[in-house]
Amino acid sequence: MSEYQNTRIPATLNIDELARVNEIQRRRLLQLMLAGSAVGVSGVLAGCGGDGSTLLPASSSLGGGSAAAPAPAAAPAPAAAPQTQPTQDVPTSSFSVMVLPDTQFYSRYASQKMGMLYQKLYADIDPRYNNPFKAQTQWIASNAQQLKTAFTMHLGDVVDQSWYYSSEKSAPWSASTDLVGNGQIAANTVQKEWELASQAMQVLEQAKCPYSICAGNHDVGAIGSDMQWGPDWGVGVTGFDNTDGYQDGGSHRVKLFEPYLQVFPTARAQQQSTFGGRHSSGFHEYHVFQAEGNRFLVLSMSWRASDDAIAWANQVIQKNPTLPVILINHQLMGIGQDGVTAVDTAYSNYMWDRLIKNNDQIFMAVNGHYHGSCTVTKKNAFGHDVFLMVVDYQMAYMGGNGLMRMYEFDLTHKKIVASSFSPWVPVKPQAELNNFDSAWLTEANQGFTLDIDFAARFGGFNPGFVVPAGTRTKAITQQAKETILTNFKSPTVAASRPASGPDDYPKVANTLAHWRFYSSTAAEGDKFPYQNGQQIADVSPAGANPISVNTWMGKDGDLVWSKSHHPLSAAPGSLRFLNATGSRASYFTTDKTSKLNTEQFLSGYTVEAFVYIDPAFDANVNGWMGILYRLGARSHLQGFGSGEGDTPMMFALSNLMEFQWEIVPTDQATNLTCWSGSISAGQWLHVAIVNDPADGYATTMYVEGAPVLRNNSNMHGIQYVAAQQQMAIGCGQWADGMSTGFLGSLGEIRIVGAPLPPSQWLTARAS
Repeated sequence: MSEYQNTRIPATLNIDELARVNEIQRRRLLQLMLAGSAVGVSGVLAGCGGDGSTLLPASSSLGGGSAAAPAPAAAPAPAAAPQTQPTQDVPTSSFSVMVLPDTQFYSRYASQKMGMLYQKLYADIDPRYNNPFKAQTQWIASNAQQLKTAFTMHLGDVVDQSWYYSSEKSAPWSASTDLVGNGQIAANTVQKEWELASQAMQVLEQAKCPYSICAGNHDVGAIGSDMQWGPDWGVGVTGFDNTDGYQDGGSHRVKLFEPYLQVFPTARAQQQSTFGGRHSSGFHEYHVFQAEGNRFLVLSMSWRASDDAIAWANQVIQKNPTLPVILINHQLMGIGQDGVTAVDTAYSNYMWDRLIKNNDQIFMAVNGHYHGSCTVTKKNAFGHDVFLMVVDYQMAYMGGNGLMRMYEFDLTHKKIVASSFSPWVPVKPQAELNNFDSAWLTEANQGFTLDIDFAARFGGFNPGFVVPAGTRTKAITQQAKETILTNFKSPTVAASRPASGPDDYPKVANTLAHWRFYSSTAAEGDKFPYQNGQQIADVSPAGANPISVNTWMGKDGDLVWSKSHHPLSAAPGSLRFLNATGSRASYFTTDKTSKLNTEQFLSGYTVEAFVYIDPAFDANVNGWMGILYRLGARSHLQGFGSGEGDTPMMFALSNLMEFQWEIVPTDQATNLTCWSGSISAGQWLHVAIVNDPADGYATTMYVEGAPVLRNNSNMHGIQYVAAQQQMAIGCGQWADGMSTGFLGSLGEIRIVGAPLPPSQWLTARAS
């Protein structure tokens, strides 16, 4: 484990406090963005795909408490406790179950169409583990015996872009399709999204490690339909029904070519020794596995189960009346704005009422879809505990960084121990690790213990449940931890120090513009002088590109000075942008005669910004807000159609709170983009975007010093529409009209006409 993993961080942290956080702790905050240690998105963290299910305040009808708090007083239930290792005072009877959360980005970004990013980033890695999905299943297969792994459960979103199945000419599964045996596991000859996923799961098949799989919204309804992925289910607790046609078997899915059913058909599922059956749609299945002398049923429900599928699920349980049931559902519980609290959804309420509440055999349910990790305990109609858990790491560093979940069922000590870790991080080359590479997570929502007296909990329907004499002298969780960490050396965190003064930063050649959004004379909260044309100076050596405020879309008071700043910025303050919406913004522009407007950046570039996203960020109001734009719709550029309203250069924040850097290269009539993962509001972040001609004009985005996964190459220069089209700071543009204003604070923005190493960034010191 790294030296900062046990650092305690307050649940909330304002911007002034954050400026005083030491370097290690500050970077840890970013790493914990999905764990909710910093202030989260207003409302709820988005689900995969960004389609945005309606989420409701946690209610007594679904427990709604956080993992650290009891359930409602009317039905008190034990909360998830921080993980502790079972005392091995007696030999223990135990087994493990593995969970593969949304693997969509692993399949997508290891594919040829996306540039095989994992393979490119880690060219020296063992080919057997050259993407996180492979590393996960290889690790499960290799350690199944020593960890007594009885079963593996995939939570859905196997791939990210289902509709590429046909264009990539992916092969359907057949009993003779042997991707692993044919050598593709090591030779990189499989580079298609669906086949990469198929290959990863085949590792388990060849190792005789049974698993269940389900289709997430990214796995369904793509081919022959106008849907890229299935829309979220339901619009509220009331006012909807489940016959609107989008669920399996509904009118929108009739006659669709479903890649999921080609790659993971019923015939393939039947190869599993545990397979029990599938719903007639092919999208839902159940398995029965045996462990420690007992049988368990896994009920795996795909995206938006229809009423008919729910009726089928009830029948499956009724036909297996003595089996404890683990329910898998791609979308069920949601996650609140703190990133750790379970939140009701319309669908979770529906599934609770129609499937979970009155089936005492269902004792735990696990879902993905919503970004983060949380646990809640609810009492069913029999007064018994049901553990409901969300596990989804797709918006963490590197698309999830190989993080997965293990549940140790300790029958002897009456506990389920949850652990979250990455088999992928330890196999990365040591020299390429950074401080975002955690192999074992220690936060309370990532590793915890659930108390359950198995025999008592199951006694009402299975009085014959046995707790056999134990055979293990070491806890499975401890064994797994040793397996993950034995050959893992935590990366060294480079020491950083605050600036000694406003000039303590590297001055570099070819600086085209440097804007510092602070006032040395203003007090906290003082208004920015709000007259059109009021300037912020360009402090670069040439000083040729000052920017002027535009007030026609805003009001006095929308811009105020602050003393808050990023801990590593030499600028001792910032400018807050308030009240911004899709139609309200106070923003800055370069002069119409500025040379920066026509700079093509043919020698590469480095764009840096210190950014703070306001905790009031609302995806519906502030999504796609502009940070730095080159104005002018690209529909005016040669080769683009009239509907292309985006600009030739955009630095923005998406509705999923991802940093977006998108440009039109000088030699192509297309747009190329770099994306961060989901970031949290309420903390200062340093973003660097580096374009390097020596590396094929590859562009790499860094957030807090760590390279993001979704970068791009061949980004040669940046086009412009016309000389008089300016750069804009603090607002976006669409189709020649200014759009969503920036909500948050800006500290500094610097543009350099060359690629810079980290030692020359604004986070470094002058000497």
